[in-house]
Amino acid sequence: MSSQILINSTSYEVRTALVENDHLVEFHMQRPAEKGLMGNIYKGKVVRVLPGMQAAFVDIGLERTGFLYVDDVHITMTELEKRMMGGDQPCGKYDFAASSTDDDMRRVTGMNIEELLREGQEILVQVGKDPIGTKGARLTCHVTLPCRNLVFMPLTDHIGVSRKIEDESIRQTLRERIELLRPKGTGFIIRTVAEHASMEELEADMEFLLLLWDEIKDIAGRTPVSSLVHEDLDITLRTVRDLFSPDIGNLITDDRETFDRLTHFVKTFAPKLQSRLSFYQGVTPLFEAHGIEVEISQAIEKKVWLRSGGYIIIETTEALSVIDVNTGRYVGKNDLEETIFKTNIEAAKEIAYQLRLRNVGGIIIIDFIDMEDPLHREELFTTFLEAVKKDKSRINILKLSEFGLVQMTRKRSCENLTQMMCEPCHYCAGEGMLKSRRTICFEIFRKISRDAERYNGNNIALKVHPRVAEMLLKEEEPVTLELERTTGKRLTIIPTKNIHVEKYEINWQG
Repeated sequence: MSSQILINSTSYEVRTALVENDHLVEFHMQRPAEKGLMGNIYKGKVVRVLPGMQAAFVDIGLERTGFLYVDDVHITMTELEKRMMGGDQPCGKYDFAASSTDDDMRRVTGMNIEELLREGQEILVQVGKDPIGTKGARLTCHVTLPCRNLVFMPLTDHIGVSRKIEDESIRQTLRERIELLRPKGTGFIIRTVAEHASMEELEADMEFLLLLWDEIKDIAGRTPVSSLVHEDLDITLRTVRDLFSPDIGNLITDDRETFDRLTHFVKTFAPKLQSRLSFYQGVTPLFEAHGIEVEISQAIEKKVWLRSGGYIIIETTEALSVIDVNTGRYVGKNDLEETIFKTNIEAAKEIAYQLRLRNVGGIIIIDFIDMEDPLHREELFTTFLEAVKKDKSRINILKLSEFGLVQMTRKRSCENLTQMMCEPCHYCAGEGMLKSRRTICFEIFRKISRDAERYNGNNIALKVHPRVAEMLLKEEEPVTLELERTTGKRLTIIPTKNIHVEKYEINWQG
């Protein structure tokens, strides 16, 4: 499989694209004015504890407070002992000095949020999910620091290995290496790219992460409350860290400064891949040369056509996405069941691709076309499971229901592509619907009928959108004439281009 990473960098926007077999499969973007927060570490202050939700709101210096759930709380054992000895007396502020030894701070299970946190308490938190829509950032005390080959979990005593490393002997060897290297009580996750990493590379990553954690703790002790302690890598370097693996054929960027930064970063953390970096100097813009601009435009449309002639509709709300499968122009060759089966199979593969490309998360309901044959239903479900394996996000899928519905969840850590690139329509406020012209006409008729007796004038000047004016003068002309007769008023319709289609002005004249 031919894969490459393209990075289009400008002063106002950075866009990264992962391309497989000449098709865009992942797209990410970052704008200075809308920079993401995920991975950042803050020194926050608890502003409200909610026992009914077993959560707390934490001020980290942003416009909206962050949300911290009870399962994501850590507390120093010293602090816990004080509370147990002191009973219900108010606790002091978070003591960063007391937590300077990593194994001093641990998650405490079986305790309620009000036993762990108090209003006004200072706490070190990391953003686990960017603010989405009206919701603030999702916070956690389970700090994780990623590097090229390893993810460091300073507050967890655990060694994990990426599920994508399937060879059990390699998994065991990596575990043994990390066990020899890691400080007691710390945790590490071995990333997929570390499958063939040497002992020296693992040790270098670990040393870097341990020094970084020491620096973070030192800064946290000196930083004022509700402020940033550690900022994660920007999208350019994060792309290299998370996506640039030996499976990637090459990485191309069109900005000289970005190319120099990438060269330095790769030379430090992945020197074997340095030869795969290249600087694009073509006349045609990088994304246009590779057909990416067209694919990005298509990725924000609701309707996606399938090669067979069928199509899928993707409707996304803040917490739920619904995908509907239709046969469209596809009429099949033999019988209805075969037509539906082929449409569903093609749709399953396309849906898996679109979820990854658009970064659709949360609860997802897929409405496949109903099939009678249980073997077809089983094959469809298996096909879909196989199709989502390439997705790096955590996915849970329930069995295909008797109504042809698949219920699934996909981990959402940031806004999806549509939320990043679009905004609600200022006409319909994001509803996607406007009042029909006929509905507006009837509103006008009712208002004139109601107010006619209150005004002495004999003339009415009505300003409306040209499309509404057309209906009043043509399809609804009989009703308009009847309204003039019953009210005794002469109605003058004035088409007005710069007025919203749902708005109108009724001016009563002498």
